[in-house]
Amino acid sequence: MEEFFKLLPVVALALIELWAAIPAGLALNLHPLLIGIAVSGGAILGMSIIVFLGGRIRTWLVRSHTTKENPQKPGLIHRIWRRYGIIGLGLLAPLLTGAPIGAALGMALGAPVGRLMIWMSLGIILWVTVLTAIGSLGWAGLESLVH
Repeated sequence: MEEFFKLLPVVALALIELWAAIPAGLALNLHPLLIGIAVSGGAILGMSIIVFLGGRIRTWLVRSHTTKENPQKPGLIHRIWRRYGIIGLGLLAPLLTGAPIGAALGMALGAPVGRLMIWMSLGIILWVTVLTAIGSLGWAGLESLVH
């Protein structure tokens, strides 16, 4: 039961940002596999909520990110979108912008919902695995220095 209560803040953080959730799980002394599962699940849930709210978010993003001064200047996500499409966005956005913002940007760019969810989920799982492995190895290294 104690593990469950340790998982709640990790999942809650992962809904918003997986970069914060992984160190939180390590600080709570959760097993790296458990951290990976909790963070992946939380990030996928956060991304799914954004995708299902897609229409409203798309309207807001287009309205808030279009300026009269320079409406044609492409940002990083637009360059990724043009060059790599939905696969590049799905694999890179969880790392670069976070899953919820990446999903919202995908919706704003007109990505098909099903494909967006698949590629974003794969990107989330990829980066959670990599970052959890790096974090747990670094945490173990720090503990060995202290003891």
